[in-house]
Amino acid sequence: MESVRRVLVHLSKENSRPQRAKFQQSIIGHFCAASKDSLMVNCGLNQHQFLISDTEFAGSRQVLLQRPPFCPIKHLSDAQAASLPAETRDRGVDVGVAVLLQSACRNVLLTRRSRNLSIFPNLWVPPGGHIEPGEQLLDAGLRELQEETGLCLQDGEFSWQMLALWESVYPPMLSRGLPKRHHVVVYLLLLSPESHQQLQMRFKPDEAEVSAYTWLEPQVLASVAATEDGARDAKKVAEDLPPVLRITELRHGSAKTTTIPSATFLNTAPLQGEDVERVSTGTKFALRLWLDTLAPHTE
Repeated sequence: MESVRRVLVHLSKENSRPQRAKFQQSIIGHFCAASKDSLMVNCGLNQHQFLISDTEFAGSRQVLLQRPPFCPIKHLSDAQAASLPAETRDRGVDVGVAVLLQSACRNVLLTRRSRNLSIFPNLWVPPGGHIEPGEQLLDAGLRELQEETGLCLQDGEFSWQMLALWESVYPPMLSRGLPKRHHVVVYLLLLSPESHQQLQMRFKPDEAEVSAYTWLEPQVLASVAATEDGARDAKKVAEDLPPVLRITELRHGSAKTTTIPSATFLNTAPLQGEDVERVSTGTKFALRLWLDTLAPHTE
């Protein structure tokens, strides 16, 4: 709800006093040339603010911040920015967390967002959501994981690390309309010593937010991460993937195992027209970084 206090992005450049980021302001563009789409930043929660800075500060972590080349805020003209409704311009930039949950056998959980959600409906993403005032990043990630899947992880049941930050805008392309939401998403990686079957036995997913879930193995996720949204020539389905993948679909309070074409997970964001069922662009970015964490263990 809009009346709830939100944790917002604040920016500090060259040790300047932190200022609240404006909705129409490019977070990456604040620190570097407008043509760049990624850079290393320092970030952390600071007095109920999520601070992003080009210099270290107490409690900060240095991570990669990235956006897609087609980010609407990057391409927003002055006239388009001025035409945004006042309530949108006054929103600021929200902060979200997304949890890549890796099981003992290195499968990763993805959930399909409900069609009824106001932003990014019917896309495959890790569990995640907003940060409440007073929460730490990990606490917010664990809460969202439990709210969406029913899975409650306690201290000592996992290890974790921050993967990166992603500048996210909805709609994801200007061709689909002016921006309505602007977020910085913090991707967290949680490593569980349990198998995905053991973890799934504790699931009680919220059908209002999640319409399906699946556990995908590294081979499949590598193919997913290799697809590029916004590219003119979409990549074909990898020949070594099975034709279908198993998912658990939620409907009318029950969960049913079914299959969908592997190609669904390799869909790319269309440049024009309605969106399609696919893995979100930010998720693909996070998966590429996750795959890098596996590299030392591969032969």
